[in-house]
Amino acid sequence: MEKFEHEGHEPSHLTSHRKVTAVVIGAGNRGKNYAKYAEDFPHLFQVVAVAEPKVHAREYIQRKHSLPLDRCFDDWELLAEEPKLADCAIIATQDQQHLQPTIALARKGYHILLEKPMAVTEEDCRSIYEVCREAGVILAICHVLRYHPPAKKLKELIDSGVIGEVVNINHTEPVGFWHFAHSFVRGNWGNTKRSTFSLLAKCCHDVDLISYWMRNKKCVKLSSFGSLQHFRKEKKPMGSGSRCLQCQVEEICAFSAKKIYLDPAPLSPRWPMSAVCDIEDAPEGYLQKLTQAIETGPYGKCVYDTDNDVCDNQVVNFEFSDGATATLTMIAFTKNLCARKTEVYGTRGQLVWDESLGHTVQHFDFLSRVSKAHQCEESLRAPPGWGHNGADFFLIEAFAKAVAEGDRECILSGPSVSLETHLLTFAAEHSRLTGSVVRPSEDPRWMV
Repeated sequence: MEKFEHEGHEPSHLTSHRKVTAVVIGAGNRGKNYAKYAEDFPHLFQVVAVAEPKVHAREYIQRKHSLPLDRCFDDWELLAEEPKLADCAIIATQDQQHLQPTIALARKGYHILLEKPMAVTEEDCRSIYEVCREAGVILAICHVLRYHPPAKKLKELIDSGVIGEVVNINHTEPVGFWHFAHSFVRGNWGNTKRSTFSLLAKCCHDVDLISYWMRNKKCVKLSSFGSLQHFRKEKKPMGSGSRCLQCQVEEICAFSAKKIYLDPAPLSPRWPMSAVCDIEDAPEGYLQKLTQAIETGPYGKCVYDTDNDVCDNQVVNFEFSDGATATLTMIAFTKNLCARKTEVYGTRGQLVWDESLGHTVQHFDFLSRVSKAHQCEESLRAPPGWGHNGADFFLIEAFAKAVAEGDRECILSGPSVSLETHLLTFAAEHSRLTGSVVRPSEDPRWMV
């Protein structure tokens, strides 16, 4: 398969560039988040159209970006029928709806910022890759963690050789007990037929990070184990109801919808409450509307009574071409919410990054037996309120620069690398389902 040129290099610090115009396809939390760059930096980025079936979400983008009615569409296909409206497209639809809009807009010449995962099948990922390559457009997958200053600091220290040869990486994604219940039990990503398996939905960019830190060495063997351990009907407590607000044991349930949504709502009328019902600066009647949504909608169901089937506990083991190994753990049952922890073990030292403790990477040197803390000052450049502790900002900043200057080197996780790490994620799920050790470097199914 022919590969894109120029991908995976560190972008320079942003100074200025021409204004980039964008259309937003899918105005949920992720689409709104990337569109925010136009609000914070209107001289660099402008949203000129939106396609979103939900009225409230579409009107939110229309209002925030002063869009005329004829640039607001309830279907992405209507937008795609128009002459090219912008330089690029932000595609943040649901996981199973990535393929068609990406292909249609790439063929019209839009550069593409595509929310992860690329798609929910290997074939669709390859199709996106090929169409964007043939169209000659920039394709950036939202592997935001590569742009996170502490993750880049880890990469910088590894590349400098201060810990010698990397022998092992141990990386944990603590999803968070209530976050998993919200997104992967009651929410959009709870069922593989509606969305995809949880490792792809939640951790494809963790697989990508491991590849990044391993300097894109080839994975020669991998295995994976995991299951839906807890959120099953047979785990349902005695005496519990089908909905939280009519449940006799709600007070002693950590996953209660009342505790997750209603109790914090007066203090913070944002996500995850915004996923339950439309929220616009906590208008009058908002709590009543939220309560009604919990009484009747999916987010008020007992976590043991839904149609969820995705893993709440999974590990992936990797072996690379030089013998180095890595382990990825995705676990639902944690206090921390997506505050990843990474330990990198080298022949001359050790690196530790614990996101729950901030933007610092700890380095221990074996020879001197001295520990040193590396602060990530770049993190301070991210304006307040950006997702993934500011990583979303650094991603959209790099993408805008890439589009403005035609410089693919700004994209840290380019198309070839992104496709490769997606295929590793599919291979890991294949291993889990079949109980086999997969050899990606020997099987064309897993090769770019």
